[in-house]
Amino acid sequence: MGRGRAKAKQTKVARELKYSSPNTDLSALERELHGSTTTRREPERSSDVDKEEWAPADGGEYDEYGKWASGER
Repeated sequence: MGRGRAKAKQTKVARELKYSSPNTDLSALERELHGSTTTRREPERSSDVDKEEWAPADGGEYDEYGKWASGER
């Protein structure tokens, strides 16, 4: 109960979104569809991080799982 006002507002907003025609930036749309002439930089990847750096020194609690997963049991 008590949802009438909230539902009416949601319906109003939904109708506005459905039937309104917002101003469209056609030049931005054209750039997006045809690709822009500016180049984007790719994020740098850190290749110097070694897996050994993140592994626990004694094997830790995951050592048993590693053995089980590799079939060493």
